[in-house]
Amino acid sequence: MNKSVYTKDYKEIINRLKQARIDAGLSQQAVADKFNKPQSYISKIESGERRLDVAEMKKFAKIYKKAVNYFIK
Repeated sequence: MNKSVYTKDYKEIINRLKQARIDAGLSQQAVADKFNKPQSYISKIESGERRLDVAEMKKFAKIYKKAVNYFIK
């Protein structure tokens, strides 16, 4: 039996986050630079390997020029 630690809703949020980055024309490295983190930091969030928190969500929304509720609708 395959049990995911992440819900379907969380996966949808991450998919929107990744799509927003692509739509903004930004690479993972460019976003990581804005967070002062390595590229792997963004990769791990987008792959679900690292859990996203609310403060990070707010920063992603600002970088991608989206409202926070865009990701959680």
